[in-house]
Amino acid sequence: MNDTNATLCKELRLGKAIAENYGKIQAQTHEEFLEKVLKIETENRKLARKNRYLKQANFEIVKTFENYDFLRIKLTNTVSAEGLKNGNFIDRKENLILYGPVGTGKTHLITVIGVQACDSEKTVRLYRTMNLVNELVESQKDGTLPKFLEKLAKIDLLICDEWGYIPLYRQGAQLLFQVIVERYENKSIAITTNLDFSKWNGIFCDEEITIAI
Repeated sequence: MNDTNATLCKELRLGKAIAENYGKIQAQTHEEFLEKVLKIETENRKLARKNRYLKQANFEIVKTFENYDFLRIKLTNTVSAEGLKNGNFIDRKENLILYGPVGTGKTHLITVIGVQACDSEKTVRLYRTMNLVNELVESQKDGTLPKFLEKLAKIDLLICDEWGYIPLYRQGAQLLFQVIVERYENKSIAITTNLDFSKWNGIFCDEEITIAI
């Protein structure tokens, strides 16, 4: 590696990829050489973004669709396996609910959907629903709620895992409702829950909020 080139790459914030690989490039013209150099940097930055998105997503374990068995789950007429894989529902700003008893793989599926979305350079964040509510309450107490809501609003896919495992008190329910309202038709939400819709009033302890959600 040429020290001067490495230094210049660092000063230009181009990373190490160009300095480490330019000597391996075979090209017939200066234009071809430059094109290949720029492709190296483009791919390097794309990979860095994907890794950053994965880190920010807060997945406990990174899982992919490789060898995933869709026969284990029941899809509605409006949802297809291919649609979950390509994340088109996120592009359409639609929402997704994964419903089923404990241990049926809801978190596994939403994780692989989220990982695929990160790979497609979409921003994702997974929260256990109660943890999200606690953060909302704390941010309201310390005066940073608007900033936190703004941060949540920018996320392409917000995942609320374990929805309804613990009933919410009124303040928490109202704050969570605010998040949902601000994302409606603007960004996507994905929910995993083991509760039938008819029992959601037990989550929010407020019939009006439950009906609205």
